[in-house]
Amino acid sequence: MRKVVLIALVLLTGLLFSARLFYLQVYDASPDSLSENSAIKVMYDYPQRGYMFDRNGKLLVSNQPSYDVMVIPRDVKPLDTLEFCGLLKITKEEFKEILQKARTYSPRLPSVVLPQLNKADYASLSEKMYKYEGFYIQRRSLREYQVDHSANVMGYIAEVNNAIIEKNPYYQMGELIGTAGVEKEYEEVLRGIKGVKYIQKDRFNRDIGPYKEGIFDTLPQRGNDVQLTIDATLQKYGEELMIHKRGGIVAIEPDTGEILALITAPSYDPSLLVGRERSKNFTKLWYDTIGKPLYDRVLMGEYPPGSPFKTLIALIGLQENAVTTEDAFPCYRGFRYGNRTLGCHSHPSPLSMIGGIANSCNAYFCNVYKRIIDKYPTPQDGIDAWRNDLMSFGLGDFLGYDLPSGKKGNIPTSDYYNKVHKFPEHRWSSLATISNAIGQGEVLLTPMQMANFTAAIANRGYYYTPHIIKNIIGPDTIPKKFTEKHFTAVDEENFYPVVEGMHQVYQRGTAASIQVPGIEICGKTGTAENFTKIGGKRVQLTDHSIFVAFAPMDNPKIAIAVFVENGYWGSRWAGRIAGLMIEKYLKGEITRTDMEKYVLEGSLEAEYAKPYSGQPFSINH
Repeated sequence: MRKVVLIALVLLTGLLFSARLFYLQVYDASPDSLSENSAIKVMYDYPQRGYMFDRNGKLLVSNQPSYDVMVIPRDVKPLDTLEFCGLLKITKEEFKEILQKARTYSPRLPSVVLPQLNKADYASLSEKMYKYEGFYIQRRSLREYQVDHSANVMGYIAEVNNAIIEKNPYYQMGELIGTAGVEKEYEEVLRGIKGVKYIQKDRFNRDIGPYKEGIFDTLPQRGNDVQLTIDATLQKYGEELMIHKRGGIVAIEPDTGEILALITAPSYDPSLLVGRERSKNFTKLWYDTIGKPLYDRVLMGEYPPGSPFKTLIALIGLQENAVTTEDAFPCYRGFRYGNRTLGCHSHPSPLSMIGGIANSCNAYFCNVYKRIIDKYPTPQDGIDAWRNDLMSFGLGDFLGYDLPSGKKGNIPTSDYYNKVHKFPEHRWSSLATISNAIGQGEVLLTPMQMANFTAAIANRGYYYTPHIIKNIIGPDTIPKKFTEKHFTAVDEENFYPVVEGMHQVYQRGTAASIQVPGIEICGKTGTAENFTKIGGKRVQLTDHSIFVAFAPMDNPKIAIAVFVENGYWGSRWAGRIAGLMIEKYLKGEITRTDMEKYVLEGSLEAEYAKPYSGQPFSINH
């Protein structure tokens, strides 16, 4: 019995030693637990982010070296604080606050003390860092912009916050992450994978070399380069055309859904958000609540689409068999119903569909809209059928493009009118919502949605989800959803008369004065009413200028939407800008230099000052 007990004790002791050895060598030495070991210092090696190129291979964004002063709070020893703060060019109070924040985050993990030193600052500081235990300089790369445009497309990178760290443990305090635009949407593609080094420390807290000869160390993996769909030349030109104006331009290649240009105005130089001045510059941009340069009007702005919406009314009218191309309606300077009139400008009367589009006749489209709604047993049924047709063009919902911000606009439902406007059910008629016929009322679209439905018309019935990525250089592939066709609810044959009507807009209609020689453009002018609140009162401002177009008429290469806030009427600003953008893309040069001079030298700053200056607004042009 004694012999059995002895053997059992020996076996149990051996088992315990084996288990402990396994724990120390395998589990306790795993990378996940090494950062918790007080005898090991963790050092990260940050990879270079992937570059960005335009559709023609032009480099847009690369990297530049940068240096961060880091701290591991538990390793900090007493130091000459005033001397160190003088080197860092910060106050003693700022230094204490930074150090306390680092301790709160983690006493063992590194935190940033001073980010983004340039080469000169690094050179003068690095030779003195040996005096300050617990502090070291970490090399990383920052963005270097090769262009001064496309800030809203490329986005920017910024330090992670606690919410991001809690959500994604990959990131540590002081690290950078894509925060807007392509940088945000393709963060995991661009960032690469950081490397890690584990340094063994002795009992005097001195570095003695790689832990376990570096078997757990990893090398950084560079981020993948990406090729964007934008044409850098067209993008830059569009931003120049929008100087001293507010609004947006979206140009899409109909064949693919690739975004050729995406311009919001006003914008900013992307290099402002890099380096030591980043925080100050960002604050200045953020608090510009008048120009709103950080607000992407193309994706976030929800506007009444105005007369370009009439093309969709025509298409739905044909599809619903509510109207034929020959049906003509008279116009007596507007559409009259009850004791009200939706006014219209002077033009020939009566007009059928092609003439109605060419002359942008409000009376014609009010009659078509009324027929669409009245075709159904109740106005509720008519509104919902009309809405379903519009939804097939990507309206009233998020388009699914690969940019991180956006609004879905508004295509009202029958429930909306029943509840919000308190119309008694089954007791309101098509006339109660007649302003929808001309793109006013409750209808709201983003400029991106306007460009997309124009691309669908250019394709005679289908579109691709708009996207900004053309190619990911590496193992990743472009999402399949960007190569799938989305068919509208309107049959192909119904698009041809609408396309001809848009062609006649340039030939003899509302854009006849802004034709571009040698290019058959199909377009639609638009003027949208514009309201705001001043002193708590609803005030009508100068109308918005809108224009949608595609070209050439057959086998189109570009579809475009231009929206200029307070721009008076469609052909005055938006139409000219659209024509110039189309010619620039298709020809590479401008022949309508008169139009170009007008736009480049023109300014709407006086209009934007009117809510503050008290000057009268220009209305109903």
